This record gives sequence, C-alpha cells and structure tokens, in this order.
Amino acid sequence: MLLWTGLLIFVVSFIFAMLGLGGGMLYVPIFHWLGFNLKDVVIPLGLLLNGLNTLLALIPYGRKRLVDWKGGFPMALSALIGAPLGAIVAPYIPGHLLLILFSVLVLFAGIRTLMVAKRPEPGQAPSPLRRILWGSFIAAIAGFLGGMLGIGGGFLISPLLLWIGYRTKEAAATTAYIVTFSSFSGFLGHIGHMVISPAILTITVVAVITASLLGSSFMANKAKPEWVKLLYGLLLIGVSLKLALPLL
Repeated sequence: MLLWTGLLIFVVSFIFAMLGLGGGMLYVPIFHWLGFNLKDVVIPLGLLLNGLNTLLALIPYGRKRLVDWKGGFPMALSALIGAPLGAIVAPYIPGHLLLILFSVLVLFAGIRTLMVAKRPEPGQAPSPLRRILWGSFIAAIAGFLGGMLGIGGGFLISPLLLWIGYRTKEAAATTAYIVTFSSFSGFLGHIGHMVISPAILTITVVAVITASLLGSSFMANKAKPEWVKLLYGLLLIGVSLKLALPLL
C-alpha cells in the first residue's frame, strides 16, 4: 500500500511539475480512491504536497528565467487571500458535493487546455494591465476553490495564463509561483482538523521532492509546448470522468 502510493505520487508529481500545477488535481482523487478520509486527510495532504511540488519546481524554472515574478505577484497575492477562505468553507459542504464540483472544474480545465493546445506560441508578452486585472480576479477564485478542494487552484490559473498570452513554459513556471502561495495558505486553513499517518506523510513528501525537481527540469530544458498541453488536457478529462461516473 505504501509503496504503491509513493509510486503513484511520484509519477503524478513528475508530470504536474512540468505543468506548474503541483499535482493536487490528481493527489486528491488518488488518496480518495485509496480510501482516505476526504476532509481530514485527502484535502490537507493534497494541499501540502501541491505546495511542495510547485515550490521545488521554481528552482529550475527560476534558473531558466521562465517565471514572471513581477507580473505574477498580484495573482499570487490574490490566491493567497482566497485559499484560506475556501479552506474555512470546506468543512461545511458535504463531501459528495465537493467531489462533484471538483470533477466539473477538472473537466472544464481539460477542455479549455485542449482548445488552445495547437495554437502557436504568442510572439509577445501580455500587457501589464491584462495580467493584473484578469490574473488577479481569476487567481482569487482559483485560490478559493483550490483551498476548498485541496488542489491549489493551478487548474484554473494555467489555462488563464495561456489565454491572456503567456508562452507555455512561462505559463507553467508562473503558475507554479502563484500556486505555491495558494497551496500553503490553504493548507494552513485545514491544519486544525488534519489527521495524517507519519508513514504516508514521509513517503509522499519524498516522492514529491524527487519528482518535482526532475519534472520541472525536463520541462524547462526539453519538453515541447504542444504535446505538454495535449497531455495535460487529456489527463484532466480522464480524471474528471473517472470521478464523475461513480457519483452519477
């Protein structure tokens, strides 16, 4: 059980570190399918691992100068504020409703990503006004939803950055920057009712640390933008359908 969990988390973390998303989009369903309690284990552990993944991914992204530190800061601040508010609301919402909301949002993110997968990379960076207005608004919503569902909010932030004109690798790197804030602030909102086995915590943290450094390095140096977006979109749609079918 422990070895299987660690292997799954490693694979997920490698893929999602390439996308700057942290992995919460799959950490939550994996822990749920393994039988852990949604509100006391799955959501807080998902947020913690999500934050670790994106934080470590910033190391190779930062070295390659792919992170928009200045433009992403207002978005990070908005997500930082929204995430703990979502964490406060989560205990009052029935678990099956959280899963339904989660699956719908994942499906939306997957379809949106496939729609832009074959578009050529933009020739110039988005305007500062476009980044601040649209970015901060969506980041606040993404932070709230991410804090409530245990996923950090990157599933909305990454498609947003692609939509407003970021190149694929810059969108992944800047998403990691923003999601780090929302993940850790959301985790702090859940820490009061968290109940996690030390063994599960140890093996998953080690898997995330190793995979996030490898995945983000691969993205920064070798990955091709088009197939990264295709992989991301198909992966999200598959997860959404897997979650939604039992609920329906």
